[in-house]
Amino acid sequence: MSDTKFDYYAGRKHLHDHGDHSHDDHAPIVDPDDGPPGEFEIMSRAMQELLEEKGVVTAEEIRARMERFETDFPFRGSKVVARAWVDPEFKRRLLEDGKAAVTAMGIDLEAERLIAVENTPEVHNVIVCTLCSCYPRALLGMPPTWYKSRNYRSRVVFEPRAVLKEFGTELPDGVTVRVHDSNADMRYVVIPMRPAGTEGWSEDRLAEILTRDTLVGVTVPRVL
Repeated sequence: MSDTKFDYYAGRKHLHDHGDHSHDDHAPIVDPDDGPPGEFEIMSRAMQELLEEKGVVTAEEIRARMERFETDFPFRGSKVVARAWVDPEFKRRLLEDGKAAVTAMGIDLEAERLIAVENTPEVHNVIVCTLCSCYPRALLGMPPTWYKSRNYRSRVVFEPRAVLKEFGTELPDGVTVRVHDSNADMRYVVIPMRPAGTEGWSEDRLAEILTRDTLVGVTVPRVL
């Protein structure tokens, strides 16, 4: 199946064969990390087992929390940015102090700081965690496999345009690409540019085009 979508940055239509999936449903970067669990995964499992053994948490509590990561949390980020698109005062607060802004929406962030970075016609922002997989889980749910892969974590720093192109995002030469490195205390979220043709849309409708990948910065919102 082929369709025609608007390339927001190139300012033109482009043709792309999607098959039976959309841009944000797949990881175009091959993950070379398939294999035995890594160091951090082993540490995480050991910590969980220790906490359960000492009675700090139960397996049921962990399971319920993980389910929320998969069901409720992935949609929070899109609602936050949709609010920023329609409410200039909220966007100002989000850019000034991201954690305070999302806390006011009832979202309890796991990190000390949330930094919102805004895309403009001159600047495009991308998020990575070069060390492991630090990610705004309270806003976007669990990180996708490609985000945790060594391939993405290393290449997006050195050749961001090439990585973005693999996600279907081609930026004009004049656009500066800024790569932001997350850590345990600090998370990032991208505020993409609002596409033309969305004037008068409700927050809920705007949130539908704000996918996980647009808030990480590897793709841009598109209006079909």
